[in-house]
Amino acid sequence: MTLAAKAARIQPETLLRASVVVALVTIALKTLAWWLTGSVGLLSDAMESLVNLASAVFALQMVRIAERPADAEHPYGHHKAEYFAAGFEGLLIIVAAIGIAWTAVQRLMNPQPLEQLGLGLGLSVLSSAINGALAWVMLQSARAHRSLAVEGDARHLLTDVWTSAGVILGVGLVGLTGWIWLDPAVAIAVAINIVREGVHLMSRSTEGLMDGALEPEVQQAIDRTLDEFRHRAIRFDHVSTRRSGRRRFVDLHMHMPASWSLGRAAAMRAAVEQALMSAVPGLRATIQLLPTDVETGYDQEKDPL
Repeated sequence: MTLAAKAARIQPETLLRASVVVALVTIALKTLAWWLTGSVGLLSDAMESLVNLASAVFALQMVRIAERPADAEHPYGHHKAEYFAAGFEGLLIIVAAIGIAWTAVQRLMNPQPLEQLGLGLGLSVLSSAINGALAWVMLQSARAHRSLAVEGDARHLLTDVWTSAGVILGVGLVGLTGWIWLDPAVAIAVAINIVREGVHLMSRSTEGLMDGALEPEVQQAIDRTLDEFRHRAIRFDHVSTRRSGRRRFVDLHMHMPASWSLGRAAAMRAAVEQALMSAVPGLRATIQLLPTDVETGYDQEKDPL
């Protein structure tokens, strides 16, 4: 089994717990790096790690809610809770970016020399390596489990890695050139990049709450499966799909001869449902049986409002 396959098997909740621990470790490392150097760029990096911690804690709670079984008040489950985690994380990222930019502007107006750059940069590199390794594992798991909460946290960690790389570059250039204005300038660039990632996460969260259709490749798998059952006596129409957290849904009408017995029709529908769920893991299929020559109200033109 490959390393990626092993990473994909790790459960989302386990990874989010690890993310909380890693966030605490990186906060300590980056805060120490800022304290040693006085770099506002490293301070901005530490502030983003605080956002990582808050995001990981919130995402962990949302994943736990999403895993709750359906109940009387939520008959379709709680799967959309993960979208709130991604939206909350995006909002926190933007707030952190505003704080970073404000601090950087103040330092740009009142430059200060940096100290102990070697040790400070070493601590920042170490924290970035930890974040990068965890983000890679989380992305493998997010794809396998279709968890937007885990994906959002992973992409935030990757943003943190790139942020740290930019900060390290800026602080290193200060050490080489003596141009102390590069430190706050890099921090401002970091803030702009963080805002972009925050907006992206909030957009993904909104799309999820809008019940978007399944991915094109998944819909193609559904079409191929239905093609296996299509013949002169059976046809399908009004096929619609949607996503809800990790769940996938498809609704469709299945037309067959009115002369068929109820038992035969039900057996055929069960075969189609089983084939669809085998072709698309996690899919929930709802199939309405209709005689071949009967159409539903969906086929009638609606009166204008």
